[in-house]
Amino acid sequence: MYGVQLVGHGGPEKLIWNEQIPVPVPATGEVLVRVLAAGVNNTDINTRIGWYAKAVSGATHDVGDVDVESGGWGGAVRFPRIQGGDLCGEVVSVDEGVSGIDTGMRVTCAINQPMPTPANPVYFEALGSERDGAFAEFCCVPVVQLYDVSDSPLSDIEIGAMPCAFGTALNLLVRAGVSGNDHVLITGASGGVGLAAVQLAHQRGAEVTAVSSAAKADAVRDAGAAQVIGRDESPPQESFSVVIDVVGGDAFGSLLDALRPGGRLATSGAIAGPVVKTDLRTVYLKDLTVFGCTYQPPEVFAQLVALIREGAVRPLVAQTYPLREIAKAQSDFTSKRYPGKLVLLP
Repeated sequence: MYGVQLVGHGGPEKLIWNEQIPVPVPATGEVLVRVLAAGVNNTDINTRIGWYAKAVSGATHDVGDVDVESGGWGGAVRFPRIQGGDLCGEVVSVDEGVSGIDTGMRVTCAINQPMPTPANPVYFEALGSERDGAFAEFCCVPVVQLYDVSDSPLSDIEIGAMPCAFGTALNLLVRAGVSGNDHVLITGASGGVGLAAVQLAHQRGAEVTAVSSAAKADAVRDAGAAQVIGRDESPPQESFSVVIDVVGGDAFGSLLDALRPGGRLATSGAIAGPVVKTDLRTVYLKDLTVFGCTYQPPEVFAQLVALIREGAVRPLVAQTYPLREIAKAQSDFTSKRYPGKLVLLP
């Protein structure tokens, strides 16, 4: 089969197009899926450059050349690795004894696939990091991780844009307990996760204030934001019951200041920098709660699948690319030229 292999940590030159990759053979309990569409995400780039290593402390766009051994989600990445955590695909073959998934079904799955153990109840394997993902013609997925979306009115491209962004966003909102009683501040609101969070929070009845550049403010308002503030503006203090942050960096302390007493902050990203400075007195004197959100319980992704099947949510897909043009797609992604999602088509 053809696909893109990551052969080491570094720049886009580490992404190698290969038309002689063996078609993967499903293990017991797995399904072979033909990839129809696969979104581009920050985690793809973070893994490629080794950003998850503790030795890296800069923003995603400012890492430069790295020399790390354990730069993936769970430590060392086994190379060559086929990345791609967003999947919309068609079932090609089903292992004997597998039930509930049939050949020809259109399917999707979570990027962070839960596999809890007694020692680690939040253990998961990430598609495209711990196991080969969707940046190829075919991939194998455990049947327990797959969801049938054959009846969804959304297109293959739209579904292929959703697992990481919408799954992450919904998990953030669920962990923070967002409801119609909340006023929510969402950072990075024009990106994939941020825009999904705006849409989902608005759907839950919350009042949404979003942080975005002026050039993308209209797209953020269209997704459901009542107010949009600029990236260089400090959010008003003690004005929000919830903050959803996927940016991190120097502004993190001001997000805690923006919370009302008893407020909640959920974080699942740090593209502006993972090492932040804050005043712990703000956390404990205001009785704030901070949620770190990576593990996605199956019931959360099942909620997203229900919305996908109903057509109740729809991503903004700004651009599509042939899979072979992955370097251009990632360049456009990091340049922040477009709001919403970019999608690769095998």
